[in-house]
Amino acid sequence: MMTAAAAAGEGAHSPSPAAVSLGLSVAVVSSLVNGSTFVLQKKGIVRAKRRGTSYLTDIVWWSGTIAMALGQIGNFLAYTAVPTVLVTPLGALGVPFGSILASYLLKEKLNILGKLGCLLSCAGSVVLIIHSPKSESVTTQAELEEKLTNPVFVGYLCIVLLMLLLLIFWIAPAHGPTNIMVYISICSLLGSFTVPSTKGIGLAAQDIFHNNPSSQRALYLCLVLLAVLGCSIIIQFRYINKALECFDSSVFGAIYYVVFTTLVLLASAILFREWSNVGLVDFLGMACGFTTVSIGIVLIQVFKEFNFNLGEMNKPNMKTD
Repeated sequence: MMTAAAAAGEGAHSPSPAAVSLGLSVAVVSSLVNGSTFVLQKKGIVRAKRRGTSYLTDIVWWSGTIAMALGQIGNFLAYTAVPTVLVTPLGALGVPFGSILASYLLKEKLNILGKLGCLLSCAGSVVLIIHSPKSESVTTQAELEEKLTNPVFVGYLCIVLLMLLLLIFWIAPAHGPTNIMVYISICSLLGSFTVPSTKGIGLAAQDIFHNNPSSQRALYLCLVLLAVLGCSIIIQFRYINKALECFDSSVFGAIYYVVFTTLVLLASAILFREWSNVGLVDFLGMACGFTTVSIGIVLIQVFKEFNFNLGEMNKPNMKTD
């Protein structure tokens, strides 16, 4: 009998160059679309507050919501084509795009350090693409079921559920409006369900329309994952809008990206073990890429209130008597 590790090793395969290119293209477009969602929704919330109405009646807010739906559909397509550890970090491209858009629509500041941060975020994303794993470690429904019932992954999900219950029912009502990390933690922890569920649906759907005994099991698994995905997205949607009512959209988007990506990569590493196919050089390359992206995001947000430009930096120091 083959061991699980051997089965996973034999099940791994490299996607075709065309599939990788398509998945990358969809992931990049989706990240840009997702980068605009927080800005558009925040704009709609601000417009609605000025009119004294609910943001549910604002067309700009609905355009951001539709953009979010389209971005999630794009992510779903990308997850079925390329590894999760490649798609998720590419969300960094949405952060500088959202910051630039916010500087026009919301009049949020973007100084020279912010622009440098945008450049670093894009450069880090390119490094992530170059060094990301090019093979899948889970390719069939049987492998997926085995991974989902792994005691390590089940234990991880139990810990996430306990943290979510604590945050939603005890911490968020008291500290959510004043501490941005509360809403970000809720949305990011839910990523431990949404991203693996999205990828799992793509794998299970491959067997649903086959005329074999496993098709019925694949249908049940797909329905369960759809229910988990739907509930997670609805809760995320609620707390994203709560955060946008209280905090700066670009600050929320930047911190959310870092925390969300970290937790999603952790969940994917436990479930799909895509990191098992990454060599030392590629691992260090991805670590450097993610660090570069994070530094870029810090530059965009931490120094956004500093009002200076290149012209002022080039002025000689004038001594006064």
